[in-house]
Amino acid sequence: MSLARRLAVTSILAIFLSPASRPAHAQTASSTGARPIGTIKTISGNSIVLASDAGPVFNITVENGAKVLRIEPGAKDLGNASPITLQDLLAGDRILVLGKVSDDGRSVNATTVIAMKKADVASKQERDRQEWQRHAVGGLVSAVDPGSGTITISLQSFAGSKTVAIQVSKDTLVRRYAPDSVKFDDAKLSSLTDIKPGDQVRARGTRNADGTALAADEIVSGAFQNIAGIVSAVDASTNTLTVNDLISKKPVTVKITSESQLRKLPPQMAQFMAMRLKGGAANPANGTGATPPAAAQSSNGGPASGAGPRGGAGGDMQQMLSRVPPASISDLQKGDAVMIVSTEGTVSGSATVITLVAGVEPILQASPSGGQAMMLPPWSLDAPAGDAAQ
Repeated sequence: MSLARRLAVTSILAIFLSPASRPAHAQTASSTGARPIGTIKTISGNSIVLASDAGPVFNITVENGAKVLRIEPGAKDLGNASPITLQDLLAGDRILVLGKVSDDGRSVNATTVIAMKKADVASKQERDRQEWQRHAVGGLVSAVDPGSGTITISLQSFAGSKTVAIQVSKDTLVRRYAPDSVKFDDAKLSSLTDIKPGDQVRARGTRNADGTALAADEIVSGAFQNIAGIVSAVDASTNTLTVNDLISKKPVTVKITSESQLRKLPPQMAQFMAMRLKGGAANPANGTGATPPAAAQSSNGGPASGAGPRGGAGGDMQQMLSRVPPASISDLQKGDAVMIVSTEGTVSGSATVITLVAGVEPILQASPSGGQAMMLPPWSLDAPAGDAAQ
């Protein structure tokens, strides 16, 4: 491969791993000359059907003598790429194709195929998820200073509230949820100027000693609705829920999808969380200290899905919720107290539930005037998690 072509490939490796990190100018193959990037749907002999990240499906013919290279997720150049054979590729692998694009822009005679194996991508995503769990903070944006590259957020945990200054550099990856998005993987490339006071932000990076500042490697932001109130109607046929919201004083209708996370707190845990929010130190079970209720277990006896590396008395609400077994719309009834975080919704559609927690009567009673105590973290449990202020 020539030096010029190697440089061209290197420049787009950074957008290879995930559709969420792809800029708009890399979305087509025919009009711009960009290389098709996506996931292998099927492969037979030297023919590949590629589902591109931009949506179109490409028919790839790998020419005799074409180079097939394997790189690790996150690679920034081809320095450590290793040659493999076409027979090593499988459905589900991600590939970047170089070659001649047909006039209709839907077929490519490939001279080079650069691949990331599905298992390697899954392993990288799991490592990233663990990094988010260990080295992230999240909260409500109180100020944004584009000049200094600083986002100030306020955090609410059982230890109280505090502020954290997030420092954004030119190397920070900034992404943002779409108005109707409930998945972290759907977040799109964004910039500091898109973040406004009132948004919610989660960032991972390096924190200072006292946890008041964080140099961000990656940020995801969004504008979400926080709803806390009493269920006035449940429609299982349309998977919708109407809640009389204590914050806005208005009825709000939200839609529950397969991506929505629903939890119902056991009474003991709800009482414990309410006492922590009020600053109480007694265990509601025995009055002998601030030890939280035992973590919920999954059906196989292990920790509930999404449990982070930290928990217990120092954890935040999200960490405790991750230990509560899932619920469904059939578990909800008129008169139930719920806390919800949802998308903003669009003009053509209602807001979609990201996280809903029922059984929260004690928590709402602990904060009757509203505020951050009624706000759930907007990050779904299979998305980047993280610590609260410690």
